[in-house]
Amino acid sequence: MIFLKTEDEIELMRAANQLVAQTLAEVGKAIRPGVTTAQLDQIADEFIRDHGALPTFKGFPNPYGGPFPGSICTSVNEVVVHGVPSAETVLKDGDIISVDCGTLLNGYNGDSCYTFQVGEVSDEVKLLLKTTKEALYKGIETAIAGHRIGDIGYAVQSHCEAQGYGVVREFVGHGIGKDMHEDPQVPNYGRRGQGKQLKNGLCIAIEPMIAMGTHEVYMMPDRWTIKTRDGKVAAHFEHTIAIHHGKPDILSSFEEIERIEASKY
Repeated sequence: MIFLKTEDEIELMRAANQLVAQTLAEVGKAIRPGVTTAQLDQIADEFIRDHGALPTFKGFPNPYGGPFPGSICTSVNEVVVHGVPSAETVLKDGDIISVDCGTLLNGYNGDSCYTFQVGEVSDEVKLLLKTTKEALYKGIETAIAGHRIGDIGYAVQSHCEAQGYGVVREFVGHGIGKDMHEDPQVPNYGRRGQGKQLKNGLCIAIEPMIAMGTHEVYMMPDRWTIKTRDGKVAAHFEHTIAIHHGKPDILSSFEEIERIEASKY
């Protein structure tokens, strides 16, 4: 069932998503060669709790296995999504890391993801990050009342496949509100004019997951970590938006993250 949000609920969603944005920025400050993903997870967990919220991902149920052990997902290089924070995973120069974060604040969820570079990355990887982020905003631009879910997927898919990248099929965006995952699903591929109609009050997470090579992925034995089948790197950017007064209203933010990245690089 799709739950359309009231004006008051959208503002509660905005607060939760702004906290996610602040958390990602705080994590971004610490991203550098030599840092472990477990250290990043601790920073996020403490920051979220210090601001009166709960990390939604911590203990999140898995239909294939045990609950998620971390407060953020830390997906390095060929890991597409759901990377588990670990003291053994040490970031090195030239890596990329997608940090996916969720918060539960005042009964509503926020959700966003940003792919950070670690030190200096290749021009080829920079282009993947640029294209994936562009695809996110192209998807958002189509999220207008009266349009359909397929319009979002088409915008993302056509932009990325034109550059020769693989668009992951098995994992998609989603509705969001009191629950982290609500209807409808929001694929990163599709046909224009197909799927559920977008209406005022709909809150969705749009999240392109784009691979340098093939779109094919596989699950690691931990039943969480998803990797590209060909071992090539993947990027993941995500915003939560509301369809508000007929137009997309971005509830999360990359502004502080991008200021931090600009100061580093």
